[in-house]
Amino acid sequence: MEYLSPAYFALVMATGIVSIGASDFALPYLATGLFAFNLAAYVVLASLTIWRSIRYPKALLADMTDHRRGPGFFTAIAASCILGTQFLLMARSLTAASLLLALGTVLWVGLTYSIFAGLTVKRDKPPLQEGLTGAWLIAVVAAQSIAVLAALIAREWPEPHRLELNFFALAMWSWGGMLYIWIISLIFYRETFFTFSPGDLTPPYWINMGAMAISTLAGSELAQNAPDAPFLGALLPFLNGFTVLYWATGTWWIPMLLVLNIWQHLIRRFPLRYDPLHWGAVFPLGMYAVATKHMAATLQLPFLAPLPMAAFVAALVAWTLAFAALAWQILPAAFTRP
Repeated sequence: MEYLSPAYFALVMATGIVSIGASDFALPYLATGLFAFNLAAYVVLASLTIWRSIRYPKALLADMTDHRRGPGFFTAIAASCILGTQFLLMARSLTAASLLLALGTVLWVGLTYSIFAGLTVKRDKPPLQEGLTGAWLIAVVAAQSIAVLAALIAREWPEPHRLELNFFALAMWSWGGMLYIWIISLIFYRETFFTFSPGDLTPPYWINMGAMAISTLAGSELAQNAPDAPFLGALLPFLNGFTVLYWATGTWWIPMLLVLNIWQHLIRRFPLRYDPLHWGAVFPLGMYAVATKHMAATLQLPFLAPLPMAAFVAALVAWTLAFAALAWQILPAAFTRP
């Protein structure tokens, strides 16, 4: 319990987006089953995190000011908003979705300024090549998950709150894009100008792509809301242009990451073991599938139709393997406990 990874909410992120993808691809039983599992996982992880903050506050604070573990806390924000999206799209519960949006926003404010301020004023800091990982981009995913949920809820709210919520979603989408530029520049610099060993290629590097995928989804949802918000209509060329830019950037990362994973596991023979961080590799695949499907529909690009299904199948396979590895780790310990 004391050493519970703050990134474990990535399990909820991954399960949630695969569930939403299953709903998009007309697999209602799979979508509902994953939704139920995700709700249970969220409650368990939230309870464990609250208990850890009460029982081991020093360990929690140490993680928040750790350059490698600190960004993992942003998974709680994204998990809350993705679960809220599930409630809205699958359970048709505007109340639950709105509450989770409020929770995600409060967490975003608290974690963003406490973690980044803590890392800024910290005296002993690691070198760039040791402290920076792909997990830093979860901060981008957190901001964009708020933008997605806010844009979806805005369609259900009455005026004038619909206008205000759309502007809030636009602001979060813009901030997330700017943060990606800051962080990915450092990550690209770290990857190309410092020694990169197989152990350095952790699963969250897939967030390089996943952060752009969720940015694509947020842009698509905002573009669909343009008829309800005049300022979005005026910005429609900007929205569509940056949505395609984000999608193209995310797409570029896929072959690169596959090549690096082949180098890591097949050429350098780095062992593949279960780690909570593996859920951070499942989420980008599912998000790419959903984001590509929604962008293709919004921009009327039917020739992209094969891509979302292929990505969804890959995400479902990855989720199944990660879940099997988690069960393999948990069940023996449960049965051998006296």
